[in-house]
Amino acid sequence: MTDNTTLGLDPTLLEIIVCPQCHGALEPRAASVFAGEQGVDGELACQGECGLVYPVRDAIPVLLIDEAKK
Repeated sequence: MTDNTTLGLDPTLLEIIVCPQCHGALEPRAASVFAGEQGVDGELACQGECGLVYPVRDAIPVLLIDEAKK
């Protein structure tokens, strides 16, 4: 079971990781863009200019621009 506020991610990690596209802050949230995709616990939404959303699978953030969605 994952924590809805951190998606099972270490809070220290959430303080230091940034969006690989625009270097904006990332905010954890429940999966909406990735709803229905197998193995997706939630997502990290960029708060910067690009607005990309990255999946979190099994408490591991997938910070690949090719895997992100608008």
